[in-house]
Amino acid sequence: MSTPQEDALQENIRRTASVHALREIHAIVDEERKTEALVGRVLHAFLLYGWLVLLLLAGIMAHFMGVI
Repeated sequence: MSTPQEDALQENIRRTASVHALREIHAIVDEERKTEALVGRVLHAFLLYGWLVLLLLAGIMAHFMGVI
């Protein structure tokens, strides 16, 4: 039979383990959110400036082909 003191100790151990696990999960989720935010910014930049690069490349190709 366990004493109330041992029960309290076991409860504190379980609580501490739970808090530690939640902190690890929180760190993993934060890292994934940062990665997703970076990917979003890169895709936004490609959409924003990509068409300019394509237009420039098309102009250069047209110049070398003698169209312009």
